[in-house]
Parts: sequence; structure tokens; C-alpha cells
Amino acid sequence: MSFAPLPEPLPAPVVDNHCHFDIVRGDDELPVADGIAKAASVGVTRIVQIGCDLPSARFAEQAAREWENVIGGAALHPNDAPLQPDLEVALDEIERLVVAHPKMRVVGETGLDFFRTGEEGRAVQIESFRRHIDIAKRHDKTLQIHDRDAHQAVLEVVDAEGGAPERWVMHCFSGDPDFARECLDRGAYLSFSGTVTFKNAAYLREALAIAPRDRILVETDAPFLTPHPHRGATNAAYMIPTTMRAMAEVLGEDLEALCVTINENTDRAYGGAW
Repeated sequence: MSFAPLPEPLPAPVVDNHCHFDIVRGDDELPVADGIAKAASVGVTRIVQIGCDLPSARFAEQAAREWENVIGGAALHPNDAPLQPDLEVALDEIERLVVAHPKMRVVGETGLDFFRTGEEGRAVQIESFRRHIDIAKRHDKTLQIHDRDAHQAVLEVVDAEGGAPERWVMHCFSGDPDFARECLDRGAYLSFSGTVTFKNAAYLREALAIAPRDRILVETDAPFLTPHPHRGATNAAYMIPTTMRAMAEVLGEDLEALCVTINENTDRAYGGAW
């Protein structure tokens, strides 16, 4: 594996609203300072660092403190929740991290994953998800949802909890237009990753096409989900321009105008600029 080359810079700034600086893929380590600098050089001027277990949640809180253009999120990933020896203790630590610093603005990524976790772990996933929704509501944080092979179950939990928080994001949106409408009707932002560029993902491009412009976000999920034509390379925040150009083409939008719109959307989704 290796990193893709730097793409052509964007004409206006955009935020990578889901990144994992702390996850190293193979030997492809990119120090945080270098990752931030490379992203900024192509117009990705701000980044949301997401935690998905206790160590990465602590990392996100430290990154939010250290880097001016980074905010953080903390949660137990749905695949991590069933592995906790004591879910209550883990959730208490997540809540502590969520309120530890004003730049910890996100509860996420939480949600459901029925691809990697089987029936035996689903009850714990659902309980963890419910608790994360409650934490986000009580502390007025943005909720970031991971959803893999669990579309309707995610909505059932959200509905059963009296709805999502005021601000919530479907991270790496993976549904079709019908599911997009169900999420949008409930007030979600839809975040599109490099998967929207994949040849076999026409349904994602159709979902993007029907989404209101003020409900669209962009992300890398780095180091995963590198956009075409660099699939197989290790992803990084600086690859956002490749996904943005594909999104502009799908939408028939001017790239600069779309950058401005998504930047403004991101500010609203996370409670204001940083």
C-alpha cells in the first residue's frame, strides 16, 4: 500500500468531516502535522478527528486540544461495543471525553453494524447506540452515525429514542435514494465519502442527486475508502478534492460554489465554525 499523489487544489475551502489520523494502515504512517499540512495545501482547511474506541477517543480529544483546525469526536464503534468488558465503564469514559474540551463537538462514530457483528452482539450494539444518542442530546453534541447493513434498524433506534439530536450526520452514507429521503425527513446530514466515486455505487450517486444542497457533507474516512482512481492506496484528508470533483459532476454544480455550500453546511452540522 502507499499514499496517492496530491490532487489539484480546490478553489475554496472544505472540511473533511470524518478522519482517523490515529489509524495506521500497513506501513503507511502519516504524522498528524504532515497530514494537516498536506490537506491544507489542497484546500481541506479543517478536519473532524473521530474516535471509535477508548484509545482513539482519547487521541481525538488530545488532537482537538493541540490543533487549531481540528475538532474531535468520541464514541464506541458498534463493532467495539460488544467487546467491552464493562460497557457502563466504557460509556462513562466516552461521556467524560465528550465534555472534556469545547472542541469535542461530536458523539461518534456510533450506530449499528450488522456486517461484522452477528446476532450475538446486536443487543449490545443497540444499547450502546441508544446511550450515545442520549449523551449527544444531554450535552448538545452532534451525533455521527455509522450504518453498515443496518439501515432500517438505525432508524428504528433513532425513532424509539424520540428522534436524533438537533444535529446528526449519517457518516459515509451508504443507502439508496429511498433511504436518503427517510434520513433527510428526520433532519440528517448525509456525508459522502470516496465510495461515491466507485463504479458499482450508482445508487449512492442517485442518493446524492436527490439530497438538498444544504444537507450534504464530504469526508474521507481516512485511511479507508480512497476514491477512484486511487482505490487500493491509503486514504488521507488531502484526498477530499477528488471526491468533491466527482460530487460536483453528479450534481451538475460549479465546484467552487459546491465547496462554499458544503463548508457552510459543515459549520451548521457541528455547531459553528472553529
